[in-house]
Amino acid sequence: MSRRYVSIWFRYLLTDRFSIRRPDLRSKPFVLRASEHGRMVVAAVNAVARQQGITTGMPLADARALVPGLAVMDNPPELCDRLLKALGEWCIRYTPVTAVDPPEGLILDASGCAHLWGGEEAYLKDIVTRLRTAGYEVRAAMADTIGVAWAMARFREGYPIVPSGEQTTALLPLPPSALRLEAQTLIRMHKLGLLKIRQFISMPRAALRRRFGTQLLTRIDQALGLEAEIPVPLQPPELFQERLPCLEPILTATGISIALERLLEMLCTRLQQEGKGLRTGVFKCHRVDGAVVQISIGTTRPSQQPAHLFHLFALKIAQIEPDMGIELFVLEAPQVEDAIPSQDTMWSHTGGLEDPGVSELIDRLAGKLGPEVIRRYLPAEHYWPERSVKPASRLEEQPERPWETGRPRPVRLLRQPESIIVSAPIPDYPPMLFRYQGKVHAICKADGPERIEREWWLDGGDHRDYYCVEDEEGRRYWVFRSGHYDEENKDCWFIHGFFA
Repeated sequence: MSRRYVSIWFRYLLTDRFSIRRPDLRSKPFVLRASEHGRMVVAAVNAVARQQGITTGMPLADARALVPGLAVMDNPPELCDRLLKALGEWCIRYTPVTAVDPPEGLILDASGCAHLWGGEEAYLKDIVTRLRTAGYEVRAAMADTIGVAWAMARFREGYPIVPSGEQTTALLPLPPSALRLEAQTLIRMHKLGLLKIRQFISMPRAALRRRFGTQLLTRIDQALGLEAEIPVPLQPPELFQERLPCLEPILTATGISIALERLLEMLCTRLQQEGKGLRTGVFKCHRVDGAVVQISIGTTRPSQQPAHLFHLFALKIAQIEPDMGIELFVLEAPQVEDAIPSQDTMWSHTGGLEDPGVSELIDRLAGKLGPEVIRRYLPAEHYWPERSVKPASRLEEQPERPWETGRPRPVRLLRQPESIIVSAPIPDYPPMLFRYQGKVHAICKADGPERIEREWWLDGGDHRDYYCVEDEEGRRYWVFRSGHYDEENKDCWFIHGFFA
């Protein structure tokens, strides 16, 4: 499939923006001014001012003398760049690859997109109609190359569409300025009487290079498709992305669900073909008013199951506000991983973390309660208790070392030990009672001490003597004394964990 590009030209980009906010400016001559080399010049004109002879770059004093009632406003810095970026992001509804073409244009990579609108003519007409309805005077064209699409948008009326492979024929009757050449090159060509591309496109390349430089040859090659010209997209498209435009705006949750199901089927088919599974998914809804509403999900294991992924998204569909309607749905998978199919057993089923039902249950719980509610920990290669466990990044992650089973460890470990007040014999006896959070716990049973030294290569400090103690209510705690016994330091006892 050949590439197809659309060039959009905003003839009066800046002044149209002001006219949208102040409709009274549309019917009167209106310009934007800017300072240039110590004098005020015309930076942009509207259609009415251009018809009366005012052009861009003209000294402002001359423009006012030519049109006495001329309306003048300041040209905000960087307004053009901001406008083009905003319009380019709006055009993402038509293609995932939209690029800015300064100073007054956009480039769309429409390859494989036009059929979703019923063909190239309907596709191009919809873009132009929507932008004109928004208040912008635009022209657009489609061709195999950016250069030809750019030229046709600026030198042909209507909705010019160049059939695939006919770039040369489309360029022949156009002037040299259609090749996006520098002003000095155009002046030299005009002096030589080269007023149409057909007059020099077949000339020897050596002669053209010697007379006009390499830029002319580069532009010709780009326009004819002999040299690649790749636009820089505003937003790099996701590798795994599916799009579904709507002929009529969608307003109901049922319509949103149907669109989501179709997109999931298409996306999961691609993932299965490439041996991938979704880890994070984003469902974007482009509304008629230009806003984009989105919801996202995550999975604990790479998934290719449309039904399971739909259930995760369905928990959040109520968050989507269609407002005046949704005209484009986009489903993306920003994070994918290799999906290794699980091996079926004929005579037994071990279950556990390898069971797909476990990961699907975790996904549903995380979708309802939040991913931070569900945690899985693995042993870390450290003896110091605060560093001895780490959160697992995924369900399939295997521990680097086995769990410590030679010594009892609490089920719940505090993030930071908390100070307690203790009554204890000396020097190495466990506490007889301790006060924690205002409550006194009398100790009935105790075991210890277990001394744990600090990891001196990471930080310094005292060692800890840990005790497993049980109070009169049968609750068990993990407490420790920091450092050696000191008669003057009574605040050296801490609680660090709780046993089941």
